[in-house]
Amino acid sequence: MSASLTRRVAARLSQDVPAQSLAVFRILFGALLVWDCWRFIRDDRIWRYWVAPDFHFAYPGFAWVRPLPEPWLQLAWLALGAAALLVMLGLFYRLAIVVLTGLFAYFFLLDAAEYLNHFYLVLLYALILCCLPAARVWSLDALLRPTGRTTVPRLSIVMLRAQTEIVLIHAGLVKLTPDWLRGQPLGMWLRERTEGLWIAPAFQQDWLIVLACWGVIVLHVLGAPLLLWRRTRLAVFLVYCAFHAANAWFFNIGIFPWLTIAASTIFFAPDWPARLHPGLAIRPVTPERGARGPLPAIVLIAAGVWLAVQVALPVRGAAFASETRWSGDGHRFSWRMRLFDRQAVGSFVVTDRDSGDSWRVDPDAYLTPRQTDKMLVRADMVHQFANHLAGLWRAQGHDVAVRAQICKSLNGRPCQLFIDPATDLTRARRNLFGPDPWVLPLDIAHWGLADDARTAGLPPGT
Repeated sequence: MSASLTRRVAARLSQDVPAQSLAVFRILFGALLVWDCWRFIRDDRIWRYWVAPDFHFAYPGFAWVRPLPEPWLQLAWLALGAAALLVMLGLFYRLAIVVLTGLFAYFFLLDAAEYLNHFYLVLLYALILCCLPAARVWSLDALLRPTGRTTVPRLSIVMLRAQTEIVLIHAGLVKLTPDWLRGQPLGMWLRERTEGLWIAPAFQQDWLIVLACWGVIVLHVLGAPLLLWRRTRLAVFLVYCAFHAANAWFFNIGIFPWLTIAASTIFFAPDWPARLHPGLAIRPVTPERGARGPLPAIVLIAAGVWLAVQVALPVRGAAFASETRWSGDGHRFSWRMRLFDRQAVGSFVVTDRDSGDSWRVDPDAYLTPRQTDKMLVRADMVHQFANHLAGLWRAQGHDVAVRAQICKSLNGRPCQLFIDPATDLTRARRNLFGPDPWVLPLDIAHWGLADDARTAGLPPGT
Protein backbone atom coordinates (compact mmCIF):
# COMPACT_ATOMS: atom_id res chain seq x y z
CA MET A 1 0.00 0.00 0.00
CA SER A 2 1.49 3.34 -1.05
CA ALA A 3 2.09 6.08 1.49
CA SER A 4 -0.54 8.34 -0.07
CA LEU A 5 -3.17 5.58 0.00
CA THR A 6 -2.27 4.80 3.59
CA ARG A 7 -2.77 8.43 4.53
CA ARG A 8 -6.15 8.55 2.76
CA VAL A 9 -7.33 5.39 4.51
CA ALA A 10 -6.11 6.69 7.88
CA ALA A 11 -7.82 10.03 7.28
CA ARG A 12 -11.11 8.36 6.37
CA LEU A 13 -11.01 6.06 9.41
CA SER A 14 -10.33 9.12 11.57
CA GLN A 15 -13.32 11.09 10.28
CA ASP A 16 -16.05 11.87 12.76
CA VAL A 17 -19.43 10.24 12.12
CA PRO A 18 -22.66 10.36 14.18
CA ALA A 19 -22.52 8.18 17.27
CA GLN A 20 -26.13 6.98 17.13
CA SER A 21 -25.69 3.56 15.50
CA LEU A 22 -22.86 2.75 17.91
CA ALA A 23 -25.10 3.75 20.82
CA VAL A 24 -27.87 1.45 19.51
CA PHE A 25 -25.39 -1.42 19.33
CA ARG A 26 -24.24 -0.70 22.91
CA ILE A 27 -27.81 -0.64 24.21
CA LEU A 28 -28.82 -3.86 22.42
CA PHE A 29 -25.59 -5.63 23.42
CA GLY A 30 -26.05 -4.75 27.08
CA ALA A 31 -29.76 -5.64 27.04
CA LEU A 32 -29.12 -9.06 25.50
CA LEU A 33 -26.50 -9.85 28.13
CA VAL A 34 -28.83 -8.76 30.92
CA TRP A 35 -31.43 -11.13 29.49
CA ASP A 36 -28.88 -13.95 29.18
CA CYS A 37 -27.68 -13.43 32.74
CA TRP A 38 -31.28 -13.68 33.93
CA ARG A 39 -31.82 -16.89 31.92
CA PHE A 40 -28.78 -18.48 33.56
CA ILE A 41 -30.08 -17.58 37.01
CA ARG A 42 -33.64 -18.71 36.20
CA ASP A 43 -32.46 -22.08 34.84
CA ASP A 44 -29.83 -22.58 37.58
CA ARG A 45 -27.08 -22.86 34.97
CA ILE A 46 -24.41 -21.36 37.21
CA TRP A 47 -24.73 -24.37 39.48
CA ARG A 48 -25.04 -26.89 36.64
CA TYR A 49 -22.13 -25.55 34.59
CA TRP A 50 -19.58 -24.48 37.17
CA VAL A 51 -20.52 -25.66 40.67
CA ALA A 52 -21.86 -29.20 40.23
CA PRO A 53 -18.88 -30.56 38.21
CA ASP A 54 -15.95 -31.87 40.26
CA PHE A 55 -13.66 -31.50 37.26
CA HIS A 56 -13.44 -28.73 34.68
CA PHE A 57 -11.86 -29.00 31.23
CA ALA A 58 -9.18 -26.38 30.73
CA TYR A 59 -8.20 -24.42 27.65
CA PRO A 60 -4.47 -24.75 26.84
CA GLY A 61 -2.57 -22.43 29.16
CA PHE A 62 -5.59 -21.60 31.33
CA ALA A 63 -5.74 -24.50 33.78
CA TRP A 64 -5.13 -21.95 36.54
CA VAL A 65 -8.60 -20.42 36.00
CA ARG A 66 -10.76 -22.10 38.64
CA PRO A 67 -14.33 -21.57 39.88
CA LEU A 68 -14.75 -19.40 42.94
CA PRO A 69 -16.36 -21.08 45.94
CA GLU A 70 -20.03 -20.49 46.61
CA PRO A 71 -21.57 -17.97 47.03
CA TRP A 72 -18.79 -15.90 45.41
CA LEU A 73 -19.35 -17.49 42.01
CA GLN A 74 -23.01 -16.47 42.03
CA LEU A 75 -22.06 -12.99 43.19
CA ALA A 76 -19.59 -12.74 40.31
CA TRP A 77 -22.41 -13.65 37.91
CA LEU A 78 -24.65 -11.01 39.47
CA ALA A 79 -21.82 -8.49 39.05
CA LEU A 80 -21.62 -9.50 35.37
CA GLY A 81 -25.34 -8.85 34.98
CA ALA A 82 -25.04 -5.50 36.77
CA ALA A 83 -22.14 -4.49 34.51
CA ALA A 84 -24.21 -5.43 31.44
CA LEU A 85 -27.07 -3.25 32.74
CA LEU A 86 -24.70 -0.30 33.24
CA VAL A 87 -23.35 -0.79 29.71
CA MET A 88 -26.89 -0.75 28.35
CA LEU A 89 -27.69 2.43 30.30
CA GLY A 90 -24.34 4.00 29.52
CA LEU A 91 -23.62 4.73 33.19
CA PHE A 92 -19.95 4.59 34.27
CA TYR A 93 -19.53 3.05 30.84
CA ARG A 94 -15.75 2.76 30.72
CA LEU A 95 -15.58 0.94 34.05
CA ALA A 96 -18.69 -1.13 33.32
CA ILE A 97 -17.50 -2.49 29.96
CA VAL A 98 -14.10 -3.43 31.37
CA VAL A 99 -15.72 -5.23 34.32
CA LEU A 100 -18.17 -6.96 31.99
CA THR A 101 -15.38 -8.11 29.70
CA GLY A 102 -13.18 -9.37 32.54
CA LEU A 103 -15.99 -11.30 34.23
CA PHE A 104 -17.29 -12.74 30.97
CA ALA A 105 -13.77 -13.87 30.02
CA TYR A 106 -13.46 -15.50 33.46
CA PHE A 107 -16.66 -17.53 33.05
CA PHE A 108 -15.76 -18.33 29.44
CA LEU A 109 -12.43 -19.83 30.52
CA LEU A 110 -13.78 -21.86 33.46
CA ASP A 111 -14.66 -24.94 31.42
CA ALA A 112 -13.85 -25.72 27.78
CA ALA A 113 -16.83 -28.09 27.79
CA GLU A 114 -19.06 -25.02 27.83
CA TYR A 115 -17.54 -23.44 24.72
CA LEU A 116 -20.18 -21.89 22.49
CA ASN A 117 -19.58 -19.74 19.43
CA HIS A 118 -21.92 -17.05 20.69
CA PHE A 119 -20.04 -16.85 24.02
CA TYR A 120 -16.87 -16.31 22.01
CA LEU A 121 -18.62 -13.67 19.87
CA VAL A 122 -19.84 -11.83 22.98
CA LEU A 123 -16.27 -11.77 24.26
CA LEU A 124 -14.93 -10.37 20.98
CA TYR A 125 -17.57 -7.64 20.82
CA ALA A 126 -16.94 -6.77 24.47
CA LEU A 127 -13.20 -6.46 23.86
CA ILE A 128 -13.86 -4.14 20.91
CA LEU A 129 -16.32 -2.06 22.95
CA CYS A 130 -13.65 -1.58 25.62
CA CYS A 131 -11.83 0.56 23.05
CA LEU A 132 -14.80 2.49 21.64
CA PRO A 133 -16.51 5.68 22.87
CA ALA A 134 -19.92 3.99 22.75
CA ALA A 135 -21.56 6.12 25.45
CA ARG A 136 -21.30 9.56 23.85
CA VAL A 137 -25.02 9.67 23.09
CA TRP A 138 -28.13 8.05 24.54
CA SER A 139 -26.38 7.29 27.80
CA LEU A 140 -26.65 8.40 31.41
CA ASP A 141 -22.99 9.43 31.25
CA ALA A 142 -23.80 11.89 28.45
CA LEU A 143 -26.84 13.14 30.39
CA LEU A 144 -25.03 13.61 33.70
CA ARG A 145 -21.67 14.75 32.33
CA PRO A 146 -22.29 16.29 28.89
CA THR A 147 -19.16 16.82 26.82
CA GLY A 148 -20.76 18.07 23.63
CA ARG A 149 -19.28 15.20 21.61
CA THR A 150 -21.96 13.46 19.58
CA THR A 151 -19.65 11.85 17.05
CA VAL A 152 -17.16 8.98 17.03
CA PRO A 153 -14.26 8.11 14.72
CA ARG A 154 -15.39 6.14 11.68
CA LEU A 155 -13.01 3.38 12.80
CA SER A 156 -15.41 2.60 15.66
CA ILE A 157 -18.10 1.64 13.16
CA VAL A 158 -15.67 -0.08 10.79
CA MET A 159 -14.35 -2.40 13.53
CA LEU A 160 -17.80 -3.69 14.44
CA ARG A 161 -18.76 -4.06 10.78
CA ALA A 162 -15.55 -5.91 9.95
CA GLN A 163 -15.84 -8.26 12.92
CA THR A 164 -19.43 -9.09 11.97
CA GLU A 165 -18.49 -9.64 8.32
CA ILE A 166 -15.73 -12.05 9.35
CA VAL A 167 -18.13 -14.09 11.47
CA LEU A 168 -20.87 -14.25 8.83
CA ILE A 169 -18.61 -15.07 5.89
CA HIS A 170 -16.68 -17.75 7.79
CA ALA A 171 -19.99 -19.25 8.98
CA GLY A 172 -20.83 -19.79 5.32
CA LEU A 173 -17.44 -20.98 4.11
CA VAL A 174 -17.13 -23.70 6.77
CA LYS A 175 -20.38 -25.22 5.49
CA LEU A 176 -18.75 -26.11 2.18
CA THR A 177 -18.45 -29.72 3.34
CA PRO A 178 -19.63 -32.89 1.56
CA ASP A 179 -22.24 -33.64 4.22
CA TRP A 180 -23.78 -30.16 4.36
CA LEU A 181 -24.00 -29.90 0.58
CA ARG A 182 -25.91 -33.20 0.58
CA GLY A 183 -28.38 -32.13 3.26
CA GLN A 184 -26.91 -33.41 6.49
CA PRO A 185 -27.15 -32.82 9.37
CA LEU A 186 -29.75 -30.09 8.70
CA GLY A 187 -32.26 -32.64 7.39
CA MET A 188 -31.89 -34.81 10.46
CA TRP A 189 -32.43 -31.83 12.79
CA LEU A 190 -35.39 -30.34 10.93
CA ARG A 191 -37.21 -33.65 10.69
CA GLU A 192 -36.65 -34.32 14.37
CA ARG A 193 -37.74 -30.86 15.52
CA THR A 194 -40.84 -30.61 13.32
CA GLU A 195 -42.19 -34.10 13.93
CA GLY A 196 -45.92 -33.87 14.49
CA LEU A 197 -46.14 -30.23 13.34
CA TRP A 198 -48.06 -28.97 10.31
CA ILE A 199 -44.79 -28.06 8.61
CA ALA A 200 -43.31 -31.57 8.94
CA PRO A 201 -44.29 -32.83 5.43
CA ALA A 202 -42.23 -30.07 3.81
CA PHE A 203 -39.07 -31.36 5.47
CA GLN A 204 -39.63 -34.87 4.17
CA GLN A 205 -38.63 -33.50 0.76
CA ASP A 206 -34.90 -34.07 0.32
CA TRP A 207 -34.63 -31.45 -2.44
CA LEU A 208 -36.05 -28.76 -0.17
CA ILE A 209 -33.55 -29.50 2.59
CA VAL A 210 -30.61 -29.54 0.16
CA LEU A 211 -31.84 -26.24 -1.29
CA ALA A 212 -31.98 -24.79 2.24
CA CYS A 213 -28.40 -25.97 2.91
CA TRP A 214 -27.12 -24.25 -0.22
CA GLY A 215 -29.22 -21.19 0.56
CA VAL A 216 -27.57 -20.80 3.97
CA ILE A 217 -24.15 -20.77 2.32
CA VAL A 218 -25.24 -18.18 -0.24
CA LEU A 219 -26.80 -16.02 2.47
CA HIS A 220 -23.55 -15.90 4.42
CA VAL A 221 -20.91 -15.83 1.69
CA LEU A 222 -22.74 -13.44 -0.66
CA GLY A 223 -25.33 -11.85 1.61
CA ALA A 224 -22.89 -10.64 4.23
CA PRO A 225 -20.86 -8.50 1.77
CA LEU A 226 -24.13 -7.10 0.38
CA LEU A 227 -24.79 -5.60 3.82
CA LEU A 228 -22.00 -3.17 2.94
CA TRP A 229 -23.84 -1.90 -0.15
CA ARG A 230 -26.55 0.67 0.51
CA ARG A 231 -28.87 -0.53 -2.27
CA THR A 232 -29.07 -4.12 -1.01
CA ARG A 233 -28.55 -3.51 2.71
CA LEU A 234 -32.15 -3.34 3.88
CA ALA A 235 -33.31 -6.33 1.84
CA VAL A 236 -30.43 -8.52 3.07
CA PHE A 237 -30.95 -7.33 6.64
CA LEU A 238 -34.62 -8.37 6.50
CA VAL A 239 -33.66 -11.77 5.10
CA TYR A 240 -31.14 -12.17 7.92
CA CYS A 241 -33.84 -11.24 10.46
CA ALA A 242 -36.12 -13.96 9.07
CA PHE A 243 -33.25 -16.46 8.98
CA HIS A 244 -32.20 -15.81 12.58
CA ALA A 245 -35.78 -15.84 13.81
CA ALA A 246 -36.19 -19.28 12.20
CA ASN A 247 -32.98 -20.44 13.88
CA ALA A 248 -34.28 -19.26 17.24
CA TRP A 249 -37.51 -21.18 16.67
CA PHE A 250 -35.95 -24.43 15.44
CA PHE A 251 -32.86 -24.57 17.63
CA ASN A 252 -31.93 -23.78 21.22
CA ILE A 253 -29.03 -21.40 20.54
CA GLY A 254 -29.54 -18.76 23.21
CA ILE A 255 -28.98 -15.12 22.34
CA PHE A 256 -26.94 -15.78 19.21
CA PRO A 257 -29.71 -15.02 16.63
CA TRP A 258 -30.68 -11.80 18.38
CA LEU A 259 -27.07 -10.76 18.91
CA THR A 260 -26.38 -11.20 15.20
CA ILE A 261 -29.45 -9.15 14.28
CA ALA A 262 -28.34 -6.43 16.72
CA ALA A 263 -24.84 -6.44 15.22
CA SER A 264 -26.26 -6.22 11.68
CA THR A 265 -27.80 -2.82 12.47
CA ILE A 266 -24.28 -1.38 12.54
CA PHE A 267 -24.18 -1.68 8.72
CA PHE A 268 -26.77 1.06 8.31
CA ALA A 269 -25.69 4.70 8.17
CA PRO A 270 -24.23 5.94 11.49
CA ASP A 271 -27.23 8.26 11.91
CA TRP A 272 -29.86 5.74 10.79
CA PRO A 273 -32.05 6.22 13.91
CA ALA A 274 -32.47 9.92 13.03
CA ARG A 275 -33.28 9.00 9.42
CA LEU A 276 -35.85 6.54 10.73
CA HIS A 277 -37.49 9.18 12.91
CA PRO A 278 -36.50 12.88 13.00
CA GLY A 279 -37.26 12.99 16.73
CA LEU A 280 -34.19 10.82 17.33
CA ALA A 281 -31.81 13.40 15.88
CA ILE A 282 -29.06 14.40 18.30
CA ARG A 283 -28.58 18.06 19.14
CA PRO A 284 -25.45 18.77 21.19
CA VAL A 285 -26.15 20.44 24.54
CA THR A 286 -22.79 22.20 24.32
CA PRO A 287 -20.90 23.39 21.22
CA GLU A 288 -19.09 20.62 19.33
CA ARG A 289 -15.34 20.68 19.71
CA GLY A 290 -13.12 21.52 16.81
CA ALA A 291 -11.92 19.03 14.29
CA ARG A 292 -9.78 16.31 15.74
CA GLY A 293 -6.57 15.16 14.12
CA PRO A 294 -6.00 11.70 12.64
CA LEU A 295 -6.02 8.70 14.93
CA PRO A 296 -2.60 7.66 16.26
CA ALA A 297 -0.77 5.17 14.06
CA ILE A 298 -0.63 2.66 16.93
CA VAL A 299 -4.46 2.59 17.02
CA LEU A 300 -4.70 1.85 13.31
CA ILE A 301 -1.98 -0.81 13.52
CA ALA A 302 -3.69 -2.48 16.48
CA ALA A 303 -7.00 -2.51 14.60
CA GLY A 304 -5.32 -4.07 11.57
CA VAL A 305 -3.61 -6.75 13.64
CA TRP A 306 -6.87 -7.59 15.41
CA LEU A 307 -8.74 -8.05 12.13
CA ALA A 308 -5.89 -10.05 10.58
CA VAL A 309 -5.98 -12.47 13.52
CA GLN A 310 -9.76 -12.74 13.26
CA VAL A 311 -9.48 -13.63 9.57
CA ALA A 312 -6.66 -16.15 10.05
CA LEU A 313 -7.73 -17.95 13.24
CA PRO A 314 -10.87 -19.61 11.81
CA VAL A 315 -9.02 -21.12 8.83
CA ARG A 316 -6.20 -22.73 10.80
CA GLY A 317 -7.97 -26.10 10.56
CA ALA A 318 -7.13 -26.20 6.85
CA ALA A 319 -3.48 -26.63 7.82
CA PHE A 320 -4.22 -29.94 9.56
CA ALA A 321 -4.12 -33.18 7.59
CA SER A 322 -7.30 -34.33 9.31
CA GLU A 323 -11.07 -33.98 9.01
CA THR A 324 -12.02 -31.16 11.38
CA ARG A 325 -15.65 -32.30 11.61
CA TRP A 326 -14.43 -35.64 12.97
CA SER A 327 -11.19 -34.91 14.83
CA GLY A 328 -12.08 -31.44 16.11
CA ASP A 329 -8.70 -30.02 15.04
CA GLY A 330 -9.17 -26.28 14.60
CA HIS A 331 -12.86 -26.42 15.55
CA ARG A 332 -12.98 -23.80 18.30
CA PHE A 333 -12.91 -20.11 17.35
CA SER A 334 -13.72 -20.95 13.72
CA TRP A 335 -17.47 -20.18 13.55
CA ARG A 336 -18.46 -23.79 12.79
CA MET A 337 -22.03 -23.20 13.94
CA ARG A 338 -24.80 -25.76 13.56
CA LEU A 339 -22.58 -27.65 11.16
CA PHE A 340 -22.49 -31.23 12.41
CA ASP A 341 -24.23 -33.64 14.73
CA ARG A 342 -21.96 -35.81 16.85
CA GLN A 343 -23.13 -38.60 19.15
CA ALA A 344 -20.90 -40.98 21.10
CA VAL A 345 -20.91 -43.64 23.78
CA GLY A 346 -17.86 -44.95 25.55
CA SER A 347 -15.86 -45.78 28.61
CA PHE A 348 -12.26 -45.77 29.77
CA VAL A 349 -10.04 -48.64 30.87
CA VAL A 350 -7.56 -47.87 33.65
CA THR A 351 -4.79 -50.46 33.98
CA ASP A 352 -2.21 -50.71 36.77
CA ARG A 353 1.15 -51.05 35.05
CA ASP A 354 2.64 -53.08 37.93
CA SER A 355 -0.14 -55.49 38.91
CA GLY A 356 -2.06 -55.60 35.65
CA ASP A 357 -5.33 -54.91 37.47
CA SER A 358 -7.88 -53.07 35.34
CA TRP A 359 -10.92 -50.93 36.06
CA ARG A 360 -13.57 -49.97 33.53
CA VAL A 361 -14.61 -46.37 34.16
CA ASP A 362 -17.94 -44.86 33.21
CA PRO A 363 -17.23 -41.12 32.69
CA ASP A 364 -20.63 -40.30 34.20
CA ALA A 365 -19.18 -41.30 37.57
CA TYR A 366 -16.78 -38.33 37.40
CA LEU A 367 -18.49 -35.83 35.09
CA THR A 368 -21.92 -34.31 34.72
CA PRO A 369 -24.02 -35.78 31.87
CA ARG A 370 -23.51 -32.56 29.91
CA GLN A 371 -19.72 -32.77 30.29
CA THR A 372 -19.73 -36.45 29.32
CA ASP A 373 -21.68 -35.82 26.12
CA LYS A 374 -19.31 -33.06 25.08
CA MET A 375 -16.12 -34.85 26.11
CA LEU A 376 -16.80 -38.11 24.24
CA VAL A 377 -16.91 -36.35 20.85
CA ARG A 378 -13.86 -34.09 21.34
CA ALA A 379 -10.41 -35.66 21.13
CA ASP A 380 -8.63 -33.01 23.20
CA MET A 381 -11.15 -33.41 26.03
CA VAL A 382 -10.88 -37.21 25.87
CA HIS A 383 -7.13 -36.84 26.31
CA GLN A 384 -7.56 -34.38 29.18
CA PHE A 385 -10.05 -36.57 30.99
CA ALA A 386 -7.85 -39.66 30.59
CA ASN A 387 -5.00 -37.83 32.27
CA HIS A 388 -7.36 -36.64 35.00
CA LEU A 389 -8.25 -40.26 35.73
CA ALA A 390 -4.56 -41.15 35.81
CA GLY A 391 -4.05 -38.39 38.37
CA LEU A 392 -6.82 -39.77 40.60
CA TRP A 393 -5.31 -43.26 40.53
CA ARG A 394 -1.82 -41.86 41.03
CA ALA A 395 -2.99 -40.15 44.20
CA GLN A 396 -3.87 -43.63 45.50
CA GLY A 397 -0.41 -44.98 44.71
CA HIS A 398 -1.11 -46.58 41.31
CA ASP A 399 0.94 -46.08 38.16
CA VAL A 400 -1.67 -46.57 35.47
CA ALA A 401 -2.29 -46.54 31.75
CA VAL A 402 -5.61 -45.15 30.52
CA ARG A 403 -7.24 -46.16 27.27
CA ALA A 404 -10.49 -44.98 25.70
CA GLN A 405 -13.11 -47.13 24.03
CA ILE A 406 -15.42 -44.68 22.28
CA CYS A 407 -17.86 -45.28 19.44
CA LYS A 408 -18.87 -42.08 17.67
CA SER A 409 -21.35 -41.16 14.96
CA LEU A 410 -21.03 -38.06 12.76
CA ASN A 411 -24.13 -36.64 11.07
CA GLY A 412 -26.04 -39.91 11.36
CA ARG A 413 -23.28 -42.22 10.10
CA PRO A 414 -23.04 -45.72 11.57
CA CYS A 415 -21.08 -45.62 14.79
CA GLN A 416 -17.30 -46.21 14.48
CA LEU A 417 -14.32 -46.21 16.82
CA PHE A 418 -13.11 -42.68 17.50
CA ILE A 419 -9.95 -43.17 19.57
CA ASP A 420 -7.39 -45.94 19.06
CA PRO A 421 -8.28 -48.30 21.93
CA ALA A 422 -4.67 -49.54 22.09
CA THR A 423 -3.23 -46.09 22.84
CA ASP A 424 -2.25 -45.24 26.39
CA LEU A 425 -3.49 -41.67 26.51
CA THR A 426 -1.30 -40.84 29.51
CA ARG A 427 1.73 -41.27 27.25
CA ALA A 428 0.19 -39.79 24.10
CA ARG A 429 0.90 -36.15 23.41
CA ARG A 430 -1.61 -33.60 22.19
CA ASN A 431 -0.51 -31.95 18.97
CA LEU A 432 -1.74 -28.35 18.83
CA PHE A 433 -0.44 -27.84 15.29
CA GLY A 434 -1.32 -31.09 13.59
CA PRO A 435 -3.47 -34.24 13.75
CA ASP A 436 -3.14 -36.67 16.64
CA PRO A 437 -2.21 -40.18 15.45
CA TRP A 438 -4.36 -41.80 18.15
CA VAL A 439 -7.53 -40.29 16.63
CA LEU A 440 -8.76 -42.86 14.11
CA PRO A 441 -9.70 -41.55 10.64
CA LEU A 442 -13.29 -41.17 9.56
CA ASP A 443 -14.35 -44.30 7.65
CA ILE A 444 -17.11 -42.76 5.51
CA ALA A 445 -15.99 -39.45 3.99
CA HIS A 446 -19.34 -38.37 2.52
CA TRP A 447 -22.77 -38.69 4.08
CA GLY A 448 -26.06 -37.18 2.96
CA LEU A 449 -29.80 -37.58 3.11
CA ALA A 450 -29.77 -40.42 0.57
CA ASP A 451 -27.17 -42.37 2.57
CA ASP A 452 -29.20 -41.96 5.74
CA ALA A 453 -32.30 -43.30 4.00
CA ARG A 454 -30.43 -46.39 2.73
CA THR A 455 -29.21 -47.30 6.21
CA ALA A 456 -32.44 -46.44 8.07
CA GLY A 457 -33.26 -49.06 10.63
CA LEU A 458 -29.76 -50.53 10.84
CA PRO A 459 -28.22 -50.69 14.32
CA PRO A 460 -25.16 -48.53 15.13
CA GLY A 461 -21.89 -49.95 13.87
CA THR A 462 -23.34 -51.92 10.95
